[in-house]
Amino acid sequence: MLQKLRRLTGKLSRSGPTISRPFVFGVVGINHPHIYHQVKVLREAGGTLQSFFAREDDLAARFQKKYPHASRARAEAEVLEDESISVIASAAIPADRAAIGLRAMRHGKDVLMDKPGATTLDQVTELRRAHQQTGRFYTVLFSERLLTKSTVRALELTRSGAIGRVLHTLGTGPHRPALATRPDWFFNKERYGGILVDLAAHQIDQFLTFTNSTEARIVAAQVGNLNHPEYPELEDFGDLTLHGNGGLGYIRVDWFTPAGLPVWGDSRLFILGTEGTIEVRKYVDVGGRPGADHLFIVDAESARYEDCSRVDLPFPREYGVDLAQRTQNAISQEHVFRAMELAIRAELQATVVTPPQSGRALEKR
Repeated sequence: MLQKLRRLTGKLSRSGPTISRPFVFGVVGINHPHIYHQVKVLREAGGTLQSFFAREDDLAARFQKKYPHASRARAEAEVLEDESISVIASAAIPADRAAIGLRAMRHGKDVLMDKPGATTLDQVTELRRAHQQTGRFYTVLFSERLLTKSTVRALELTRSGAIGRVLHTLGTGPHRPALATRPDWFFNKERYGGILVDLAAHQIDQFLTFTNSTEARIVAAQVGNLNHPEYPELEDFGDLTLHGNGGLGYIRVDWFTPAGLPVWGDSRLFILGTEGTIEVRKYVDVGGRPGADHLFIVDAESARYEDCSRVDLPFPREYGVDLAQRTQNAISQEHVFRAMELAIRAELQATVVTPPQSGRALEKR
């Protein structure tokens, strides 16, 4: 009976208010291809892309080919000072994102930012202050949760009580390095922020969400360059453990996806509950099932598989409502700040490890 009530409550809360209104948005910074996901989300939320600013001619040409109706601005200010534009999207170089967001918020714009939304604690402090002063949203698009159907389904299941109370999450985020195609900033730690800031932000977002943690601390963390000595500032491996007020978590991220995998990475999420477990294979099933969005659940009754390819993605719709009604149902502002802050704290306190075969002692920060 309790599970049925939880399922009903979940359905009612997801249906919620559906009143949104059309809006116009602009883009500042297109250094990461994630910008195309952000534009798609904003268009699905009811937005129309009006203009964009990019310093790089090659990136701008590709972007304008995809969106020929959008005009290329000569300067960032042209986009920020356009009073018809109410939302700014950005996938600039990670170290530059917070500053772009701050300028946008102070021009009265909401922001949909690529992760990581910040690379330093000072940036998070400034973003918090700007949100309080302006009332504008600074939303980070945690696409591994918000735009992944199998993860959305896993959250529906856990919130319905399908595996009891969530105790622990284990998130992995392996990525294909593709080093030959990477821009210079990819190898500059000050510019990309470190592997835990850059990649683990996704898994931290999921940990907070699935354990329903409103507070958390980093228990331990480590980072290292284990196989790319030619790029001394590249961290190709990182992991961390967390203790939240709603559960425990472990995260591992790396740049070691083999060339034989048909996608960029076999990103997974494992959820341990008091009455069962869930495994999410977001982008590929190495066991042989075609496509993406695979979910495996084990409870007291059975072990079974779910194809989640037809699951609805509510985030664009809910985000559009939030923009119109100034609500925070799609994702809360405090959650965004907390996830960014935890990723940065993990990076700052991480032990730097060296390749195990080198025989050298661990280097401590």
